[in-house]
Amino acid sequence: MNPRLALLQPYPFARLRALFDGITPPGLSPIRLSIGEPQHATPHVVMQALADHVDGLAVYPTTPGLPELRETIAAWLRRRYALPALCADTQVLPVNGSREALFAFAQAAVDSSASDSHEQRDAGRPLVVCPNPFYQIYEGAAILAGAETAFLNQTAETEFALDFDSLSAADWSRVQLVYVCSPANPTGKVTTLAEWQTLFELADRHQFAIASDECYGEIYPEDGAPPLGALEAAVRLGRHDFRRLVVFGSLSKRSNVPGLRSGYVAGDASLLEPFLLYRTYHGCAMSLTVQHASIAAWRDEAHVQDNRVQYAAKFSAVRPLLDPVLDVRLPEAGFYLWAGVPGGDDERCARELFAGAHVTVLPGSYLGREAHGRNPGRGYIRIALVPEIEQCVEAARRIARLYR
Repeated sequence: MNPRLALLQPYPFARLRALFDGITPPGLSPIRLSIGEPQHATPHVVMQALADHVDGLAVYPTTPGLPELRETIAAWLRRRYALPALCADTQVLPVNGSREALFAFAQAAVDSSASDSHEQRDAGRPLVVCPNPFYQIYEGAAILAGAETAFLNQTAETEFALDFDSLSAADWSRVQLVYVCSPANPTGKVTTLAEWQTLFELADRHQFAIASDECYGEIYPEDGAPPLGALEAAVRLGRHDFRRLVVFGSLSKRSNVPGLRSGYVAGDASLLEPFLLYRTYHGCAMSLTVQHASIAAWRDEAHVQDNRVQYAAKFSAVRPLLDPVLDVRLPEAGFYLWAGVPGGDDERCARELFAGAHVTVLPGSYLGREAHGRNPGRGYIRIALVPEIEQCVEAARRIARLYR
């Protein structure tokens, strides 16, 4: 077996199960706010498209996908991010959810063979940079691609900005890939234009690729501006070829279809061409049935607007209940509350909430790594406001009662 598999850390939800081992929660209905699985109703237009194209299951799909799907995604990206141009044929690929593609991209982008040279062994293995706290798929992808990981801490002291200065020039010289998550999981921070400019300049100087995970980009306050995307930032900064940049999006959160496993990767054509070759061998073509359902979802905005209204209502209802007992900050986008906990022990808080209120949340330290002298997730819990509003409100009341 691949010895790198032994380097993978336990997934956060496996750690959570171990944390709760031996606890018998009270006789209250369980409320799970630990996993970011959307639970709003699946849009009718998606279900209808699935039913209308079920015969697509009888056909082998091609890896590049239907031209109609690629053009639909490209048209949506052009509208959403005010892009003057985006070529559906060379700058867009459908993928089976952003998670699959985020992992696969590292396998194609990282040149682990470079570590075989004397020069590279002296300098160290290739580096993949991740935000911290972060989505653990980035780390696993880097390890299995033969790279080391480095982290950019995102802390309250800096308003959760990426700490580019925490890596040395020698570290940056080894970087082959940087993952960015904007809006961020779990903090809800949106990467600013100034941050993108700094990262683009670093990428040009050190010749690395950027993978921007934007799966939460369509969940934002109705009275706020849509979050800035990486492609949009590139255009604003004069990088119309999107060089060294690819972005990943998904229908899971936008359209409440996590089981559809449908998303896209878009950006630099010179990166997508070899990535398509990798995917052809990887065997990850999207079913024609799912492709047609995806076309219907990307073309419809009504359900997305309704989604935002529902999440906004939950934030408005829950925050006043939690403010007296947790350090709650509303995210710029996304559906998570990144909340500071009493006493600063996030594992203890999660156990207490499960044992005393039958509410499941995720300890923030499970989403972070010790880097630059701290784990920036420690002292926080991630609360996913994904159930219906009644359950979210009930969970907030239980939390408030427990800590009062």
